[in-house]
Amino acid sequence: MPEISLFYGIRVTMYYNDHMPPHFHAEYNGHKALVDINNIQVIRGSLPNK
Repeated sequence: MPEISLFYGIRVTMYYNDHMPPHFHAEYNGHKALVDINNIQVIRGSLPNK
């Protein structure tokens, strides 16, 4: 999966022409989340607060 960004240990990735809604994947310390780009809400998974 193409990596868009890596900061503070958070890896952000995105596929071109992936399923709807438009989203990105975020991974941090073993936690994974799918985040909707339109409203920046977690669709699936979770990330720790800090």
